[in-house]
Amino acid sequence: MDTKALFKIGYGLYVLTAAQEGKDNGCIVNTVMQVTSDPCQIGVAVNKLNYTNKMIQETKKFNVSILSEDATFDTFKRFGFQSGASVNKFDGFYDTKRSPNGVVYLSKETNAYLSAYVKQEVDLGTHTLFIAQLVASELISDKPTVTYDYYQKNIKPKPETKQKSGWRCKICGYVYEGEELPADFICPWCKHGVDDFERI
Repeated sequence: MDTKALFKIGYGLYVLTAAQEGKDNGCIVNTVMQVTSDPCQIGVAVNKLNYTNKMIQETKKFNVSILSEDATFDTFKRFGFQSGASVNKFDGFYDTKRSPNGVVYLSKETNAYLSAYVKQEVDLGTHTLFIAQLVASELISDKPTVTYDYYQKNIKPKPETKQKSGWRCKICGYVYEGEELPADFICPWCKHGVDDFERI
């Protein structure tokens, strides 16, 4: 099976945010969809290793900031390459507003936000699928939504692998230095497994 075929699916990229006991947090996700129109519900899949997943399970609410093509790599690094369990991802980041559900959303580098309350959770093994009712939303700009393909071609810097040998994550560019990649290795940046690594 050639898992690279999955990269051809038309993913968008989003910042999923949550708030709990005065702490704001967020992570990058690529699976957000409208699942019903009446009531208006959305589905969001989140890796269980993300601290945001835990916060949503406990608070039952979240926001989705829909990233636009003017999103910078710094935004992806901030929300995708570090854990909210150990850092404050919003430290020094002020381009936010707070929606009626009490959760922040990004007010720049986005074209819309969605605010929702969780109605159902589905355990998908590595991920949790949250089915949630939309309670607020707003268009922010008319700029196109950044897709995974656009991110790979126009936002993510090309990896520099000079003087390094080992394995590179095809998703985010993280480099594992070493001859053998452990079979159970998980990328510390994007949480993908060994199937998404290539030898360099």
